Amino acid sequence: MALSRIWSAFVLIAIVYASFLIFFSNNHKDILSNMVTGKTGDTIRVSVHKGIADSASSVSILQEKGNQLKHIEYSDGSVQTYRIQTADGIIETCQTAVNLCLKLIGLLALFMGILAIAENAGGIRFLSRIIGPFFTRIFPEVPKGHPAMGHMMMNFSANLMGLDNAATPFGIKAMESLQELNPVKSTASNSQIMFLCLHASGLTLIPVSIIALRTAAKSANPMDIFIPCMIATFLATMAAMMIVSFKQKINLLQPVILAWIFGISILIAALIMLIHSMDSESVNLFSGTLSSGLILLIFLLIVLGGWYKKIDIFDAFVSGAKNGFETAVRIIPYMVGMLVAISLLRTSGVFDGIIEMFKSGFSMLFSDTRFVDGLPTALIKPFSGGGARGMMVDTMKTYGADSFAGRLSCILQGSSDTTFYVIAVYFGAISVKHTRYTVGAMLLADLVGIISSILLAYAFFG
Repeated sequence: MALSRIWSAFVLIAIVYASFLIFFSNNHKDILSNMVTGKTGDTIRVSVHKGIADSASSVSILQEKGNQLKHIEYSDGSVQTYRIQTADGIIETCQTAVNLCLKLIGLLALFMGILAIAENAGGIRFLSRIIGPFFTRIFPEVPKGHPAMGHMMMNFSANLMGLDNAATPFGIKAMESLQELNPVKSTASNSQIMFLCLHASGLTLIPVSIIALRTAAKSANPMDIFIPCMIATFLATMAAMMIVSFKQKINLLQPVILAWIFGISILIAALIMLIHSMDSESVNLFSGTLSSGLILLIFLLIVLGGWYKKIDIFDAFVSGAKNGFETAVRIIPYMVGMLVAISLLRTSGVFDGIIEMFKSGFSMLFSDTRFVDGLPTALIKPFSGGGARGMMVDTMKTYGADSFAGRLSCILQGSSDTTFYVIAVYFGAISVKHTRYTVGAMLLADLVGIISSILLAYAFFG
């Protein structure tokens, strides 16, 4: 029910806000058509000065208040100003949503087929027994040794290595396993909420894509955001665990839980020391080898396990792959609905209005407002990973890759996951309609990640 209210609010706010702009501003007459049929990169006329001439003598493009504007000057001195649209309208967004799901089909088929082999060979139950002492305490409703524990561990491991393509199929399989234990199929269970909040906090050891984009933006030291990024995402994950545990009355002070958290902290500290001693080229090589090697090692161990257990490996793979195909098709309506609502918010100008409001508010409260220029990445991240990535690149382009705002936007990009996208995909895969307090807990964990990122940016970059 909470997700239904949020979705409805997104749509209503976007349409009402756009209508307000039409009636009270002369610069937004085309906004409704842009919301429906517009495409990223379209030019939207904002203003005209001194009439209109036939031939352009010069064209200039600049940044103003986060928007890319194009000024066309004519030979008679007249000027037309256009705003370049940064998000697709709902028609184009519908096609994008379906294309995303179609691209997921192959990945879901592959990894769910591999998981089916692992399940038939007993590998998932073996993994469940290994992490059982920890997971049985933060997932008390999941029986000891249940396959869901192995699936969740596979998802968390893929996230740690930055393997987004593998993390999604593993995560969906984990949600399906947890759904088997769910007494009310249309309502999220406690275990599903805990898993999804931990997943969405986005704990990643090496932010490879962010480092690559900083390199492309000609940063003098693309690696300088690595440590604050890792600390921020770790704090967001711990916050998610504590928020959900408080709601579900789970005691986190148990020795087993503390031992696991301490062990993970030591692992992260060791990796920080290792990565800190490398240059950016070595880090890219190390992370790429580690990530790809992990996937191939998983495939190798699962196939060898299948041979050892003498199961029909290919038949098990095909059976699991069919389930992956069906899952990809099943989430299409959820993806279309969520991405359309987000598209309306962006094309109506609601995001721009919120960002300007934050800038104005913080400028009255704080003397140092450098952090405000990096906030657009954080505000868009829960709604759109691609949008947040584009905002991060835009911030680096506008202020410089090594500016305070450029570095902060990179840390914010790596501190959390796309909350509403994750909810649409994972709950859509199992047809859960009532998400209870999932959205609130995830957004609160996102807020912890944002605050941590800002404090870390000041601590590391002054």
